[in-house]
Amino acid sequence: MLLIYFIVRNIELESERLFYKRVNKEHISIDYVNWINDSEVNKYLETRGGYTIELLKKYIENLYEKEIYFWAIHIKDSKKHIGNIKIDPIDIKTKSGEYGILIGDKESWGKGYAKEATNTILNFCFSELKLSKVTLGVIENNMSAVELYKKIGFKIDKIIIGTKEYNHQISNSLRMSINA
Repeated sequence: MLLIYFIVRNIELESERLFYKRVNKEHISIDYVNWINDSEVNKYLETRGGYTIELLKKYIENLYEKEIYFWAIHIKDSKKHIGNIKIDPIDIKTKSGEYGILIGDKESWGKGYAKEATNTILNFCFSELKLSKVTLGVIENNMSAVELYKKIGFKIDKIIIGTKEYNHQISNSLRMSINA
């Protein structure tokens, strides 16, 4: 698989209620650390907590150096950072990219921000990056995420049985994709 890192400019995007800014050192905060360490937030993530400000700083610096498409999601009205969204890696040969999102601020759950952010980033991927496909992985038990992705138009490509233990039970993973 041929992976390529596009030269990432500090591309800022916006949608009706949100704006998206490249994640950088200004996003290092105790709130962000608390999201990653919150068992309800990280229930379906690879990261299982144990983060500190210093670890978060190293993580963000590493991603920034790689020049990947990794945005902080902010609410326009309050400028509050509520989560992150990314496309990485991008495979230039297949014109596809891997999607990921985290709405870490629990007060922002259930308000449609994940759907709005996802649609904005998919539009960017298809219209600006000229990708033909966006893929993602999700734990099958994460029903709210799976339903959101289906509503947006993602299709299940593959079920991977017994992937990992999440929430004290062995869970399946879904590989999903959407085409331009």
